[in-house]
Amino acid sequence: MSSPILAFMAIFPRPSTPRAFVADLKAFLHQQNRHKLMIAVVSGLMPMIIVWGFYVDSKTDKPKAQVIFVESWPSTRTDAEIEKQNIADQKVRDAQRKAKQEEYRRVADKLGIEY
Repeated sequence: MSSPILAFMAIFPRPSTPRAFVADLKAFLHQQNRHKLMIAVVSGLMPMIIVWGFYVDSKTDKPKAQVIFVESWPSTRTDAEIEKQNIADQKVRDAQRKAKQEEYRRVADKLGIEY
């Protein structure tokens, strides 16, 4: 009685020897079909290019530490002062948003996009 593992392993081919690999490679290279050789070269280069890309990416510099400045406010600031500052900050943000919209409109006009 054979075990299920042996029956499962029967679907895989037996491992080949280096001599068999070299013989298969020689037979492949001596064929007259040039397109098969070109495809084999391209399919060999693709994984090499991907691995090379990961290697280059790993050698790039890490981002530098970024300093973020935070405004310091006195603890005695009143709600009215906070609201006044928020209104002023909102006006600045609105002006920036309006300028960005105008920039997008100019680009859309150049490209002929209707908005």
